Amino acid sequence: MPELPEVETIKNELLPRIIGRSITEVSLSWDGIIRGIAAEEFRARLRGQKIISLTRRGKYLIFNLSGVEKLVIHLKLTGSLLVKKAGDEPERFIRAILYLDNATRLQFRDPRKFGRMWLTADLNSIIGKMGPEPLTADFSLDLFRKRLEPRSTLIKPLLLDQHFVAGIGNMYADESLFDAKIHPARPTASLSPKEIKLLYQAIQKVLRAAIVDKGASVQNYFRPGGEIGTAHYQFKVAHRRGKNCLVCDTPLSYMKLRNRGTYFCRQCQPERPRNKTRREIK
Repeated sequence: MPELPEVETIKNELLPRIIGRSITEVSLSWDGIIRGIAAEEFRARLRGQKIISLTRRGKYLIFNLSGVEKLVIHLKLTGSLLVKKAGDEPERFIRAILYLDNATRLQFRDPRKFGRMWLTADLNSIIGKMGPEPLTADFSLDLFRKRLEPRSTLIKPLLLDQHFVAGIGNMYADESLFDAKIHPARPTASLSPKEIKLLYQAIQKVLRAAIVDKGASVQNYFRPGGEIGTAHYQFKVAHRRGKNCLVCDTPLSYMKLRNRGTYFCRQCQPERPRNKTRREIK
């Protein structure tokens, strides 16, 4: 699934290609991609709208339009947004096309049909309950600690909870936990203040590096021009099942944790016994 670095890359690369362009027509080959309104109404209300700006919230793309409504897109597991010229050969698995006034098309490619599109004036109804953005200035170490404090769960599933923090998915949770040397099945209450700081730093380090590398093209992610990202070439544990740890040369481990495939190194990320909780340390 495209996560924060992939969606941020898509946003950054779409901006110079679509801002200021008007939507002249909308084509849908699968009406199920639309949420909240009927497909024909969606097409009619988008037609003629100008794209004023484009922002990201977590894994959502938000197209701010000339009218009162916003177009919201979630790529889900296999979605990509591709910019094509009018004469280009059609791609497979295109579920929706926005035709722009400069003879280009914004195509929503989604082989497995999990992606979603909304047209709404009430943005909070879609993203209102999301947690803080992990790369913004107000996402401080103190805020991270305070959000961890009341939680009683395992650390990796918590990182995947979009109400806890926005944008982190399976790949970057694994990479962040490895960088912080924390086992993915550690209870949150067992983390020491030092480990919390290391994890906070690792999250920001891993996400920023992946954005520089234009995201990770492990399976279905493509950038708007059709190029792949290269962040997966830097992965230390994610999607490296059967390979050895790049740090200690121990064979990497794999397990299902709350039904999510999880990669880690048992040597570098030991599942230590819970001696003192962070509450007891304070």
